[in-house]
Amino acid sequence: MSDTPLHLAILVGSTREGRLSPVIARWFIEHVRATADVTVDVIDLAELALPAAMPEVPTAEIVAYRERLAAADGFVMVVPEYNHSFPAALKQAIDFAHGEWQAKPVGFVSYGGFAAGLRAVEHLRGVMAELHAVTMRDTVSFQNAWDAFDAEGQPANPGGSASAAEVMLHQLTWWASALRRARGAEAYTVAPDSQRLVGAA
Repeated sequence: MSDTPLHLAILVGSTREGRLSPVIARWFIEHVRATADVTVDVIDLAELALPAAMPEVPTAEIVAYRERLAAADGFVMVVPEYNHSFPAALKQAIDFAHGEWQAKPVGFVSYGGFAAGLRAVEHLRGVMAELHAVTMRDTVSFQNAWDAFDAEGQPANPGGSASAAEVMLHQLTWWASALRRARGAEAYTVAPDSQRLVGAA
């Protein structure tokens, strides 16, 4: 077993002006760093220069982004719900990679209105299953999100939010550790026709 701490990539999944996702991501990252023995790479999609369309040849920005995903043992997506699903920018970012997602766990921190972003999460589960990733059953979810955080960026219900984060992180780190050992023992392979890389038709 490796003594190297698990490395998590946290994707901030909204790029809209005025978005709430950085506030929620900061709270979650602070919680992770205070409670889990992991290293963290924060990938804010709004700060990346990813192209709007799939290029025939990967750009330098796509290559660098995929390298950051490849280095991760697991992922957390901070995702809002837009029209019963997740943002187009996040879907494009997911599609820019393929093998980097495989045999790794994915957790979700969702937010929205009454449904707390859970419809976005359910759509993401199908997408990530297609990419051979393992999604965590439990989520951290914020209902009526604009009222769920105070002026300092802290949850209005800190106990419940922290408890949900603990449950999800326990699942995520368990799977990240188990799958890292498995990938180290044997390469994960998929059928050739499912290896769809950037630039493929």
